Amino acid sequence: MAKKFPAQNFLNRELGLLEFNRRVLAQAEDASVPLLERLKYLCIVSSNLDEFFEIRVAGLKEQAKLGGLATGPDGLEATQILKRLYTPTHQIIARQYQLFNDELVPALAKQGVKFLRRTQWNEAQQAWVKDFFMREVMPVLTPIGLDPAHPFPRVLNKSLNFAVELQGKDAFGRNSAKAIVQAPRVLPRAILMPPEISGCPHGFVFLSSILHAHVGELFAGMEVLGCFQFRVTRNSDLFVDEEEVKNLRISLQGELPQRHFGDAVRLEVADNCTPELAEFLLLQFELKAEDLYRVHGPVNLVRLMRIPDQVARDDLKFPAFVPGMPALLQKKGADMFKAIRKSDVLLHHPYQSFKPVIDFIQQAAADPDVVAIKQTVYRTGTDSELMESLIAAARCGKEVTVVVELLARFDEEANINWAGRLEAVGAHVVYGVVAHKTHAKMLMVVRREDGKLRRYVHLGTGNYHPRTARLYTDFGLFTCNEEICTDVNEVFTQLTGLGKAGKLKHLWQSPFTLHPKILEAIGNEVRLAKAGKRAHIIAKMNSLLEPEIITALYDASQAGVKIDLIVRGVCALRPGVKGLSENITVRSIIGRFLEHTRIFYFRNDLAHDVYLASADWMDRNFFRRIEVCFPVLDEKLKKRVLDEGLKTYLKDNVQAWEMDCNGFWHRKTPGRGNETCSQTELLHALGQPLAAVEED
Repeated sequence: MAKKFPAQNFLNRELGLLEFNRRVLAQAEDASVPLLERLKYLCIVSSNLDEFFEIRVAGLKEQAKLGGLATGPDGLEATQILKRLYTPTHQIIARQYQLFNDELVPALAKQGVKFLRRTQWNEAQQAWVKDFFMREVMPVLTPIGLDPAHPFPRVLNKSLNFAVELQGKDAFGRNSAKAIVQAPRVLPRAILMPPEISGCPHGFVFLSSILHAHVGELFAGMEVLGCFQFRVTRNSDLFVDEEEVKNLRISLQGELPQRHFGDAVRLEVADNCTPELAEFLLLQFELKAEDLYRVHGPVNLVRLMRIPDQVARDDLKFPAFVPGMPALLQKKGADMFKAIRKSDVLLHHPYQSFKPVIDFIQQAAADPDVVAIKQTVYRTGTDSELMESLIAAARCGKEVTVVVELLARFDEEANINWAGRLEAVGAHVVYGVVAHKTHAKMLMVVRREDGKLRRYVHLGTGNYHPRTARLYTDFGLFTCNEEICTDVNEVFTQLTGLGKAGKLKHLWQSPFTLHPKILEAIGNEVRLAKAGKRAHIIAKMNSLLEPEIITALYDASQAGVKIDLIVRGVCALRPGVKGLSENITVRSIIGRFLEHTRIFYFRNDLAHDVYLASADWMDRNFFRRIEVCFPVLDEKLKKRVLDEGLKTYLKDNVQAWEMDCNGFWHRKTPGRGNETCSQTELLHALGQPLAAVEED
């Protein structure tokens, strides 16, 4: 039976997600952030909100259909949460477009980056647009006239569409008043016009403007009364009954195409859309008035994310930098195995390069003494040197085992493709454990040395994804410590075989020991505090939601344990409540890089235990995923994690936000000359922030 906790002690998850997006939006509002980066942050908010509707709002709507009983520790029912989300969601989206239209567009125009509006095109621009439409757009358009023979079409999730109001009769004498035109996904939403035509270095035309200008070409002889862009967001959570399917990969391949046609959860329309047409669209998608979002501008800001890459203006972007390299690996072509035998190697991404991870696998694939490679894959991207190296190793006859998580949300298709390619060259591919996502980040190489087999492992807090390693903060640890390697081997054995879980010496593992070990470590700090000793917990993660852990932290606070939490996203714990959590602070760092590290520090009577993990403190990470949490045993590396991963962030007063007991966040404001920016300091300490320099 599930434990019951006082509902007033917990904050709501969905409202917390909206607060997180307010903090990201604040980056777009910040004039000190480079202009094109501000545009990116605006796009990131849109991307986040898309997933928020596709998963969280969609899930709440499903719950409401089933009766909407409270399922979270905050005690709120689905219908109550949906009502509370309505106002803040509309506020955030309204602020996005206000910021885009009133601040970013004019500021970019002053820098020669212009969005050329249809009403302002000169003759040369009109001619260029018409030519582009006839060559690139019209051949791939399929207008759908609505009549008894042509019902309302199935509209793809998040696609750009136009509702066209018409007057007159067509070639067959039909008198249709409406038509739907879906913009091809292969076309960019902002098209770069040649400078000699645009009259500026970087002139963009929205695809929506091009279609608006020439939609009449699609309906010859009829009068276009109105053309309005719209976009529908659908439920994108996949349903695969893992208990029933015989082959998860085949079942998932059958389910993926349906993601584009799930139940509608949100409708976005241009703000000039007539009330009658908006009502018609709501009816088609079985949505209510509160699900309608009128926007003043492109209905899909996410697609503007590509614009900074098309603008060669380094002064409008974050300075380029060269990620640093640990001293042991600075020599070109350094032998990874020799370096790891000498001492454990810690990498702090993105300040330090991800290249050693790639080198490790490439050297293992080419090394005749390597007999086996095992790796977990959660997200790795569609183009990955790591995966190509695993394929090469399998071709060379090495024993390659890859645990591919097919249900990594929105990466399912890429992972299915990699699984197929790996199997084709003889690699062992397994899909983890039924009902438990494999989220652990583990890589093990077995090498024959002096007649014996020796293991080397890499454990990380982030995915094996070179691109995100330049954007996300994460730690990775190389070691050949025999006890840790034995633990990792045991976890791989669990994932690929059958049998009871063996006891691990150092690793804490979900769903078995991680949750009780965290509770035990918190409880130990409580005992120390009650014994009159100094007790301290510092934990950094993406989300904090699990109620038993939160309750244990409340108990620790009341016992006098000092608790500093660094939570990037959602935190259900209420800090600073008298008699409950006076000794707990919660802060969030929002900056250039996405904070992704999971670090857990327990003072433990001067033992200073430091753990790195793939897991957040959420129900799913503790009970429905395969996760690993591993100690940093080397004292020098432990100090590095404490200094770089925790202490620097606790001193930050530039990018830091602090949460109050009601779940609202307040940005820290440094005194003049007293600025401390954690990410900037780490970039200078570990990397080489040199403008316009790329990594070798």
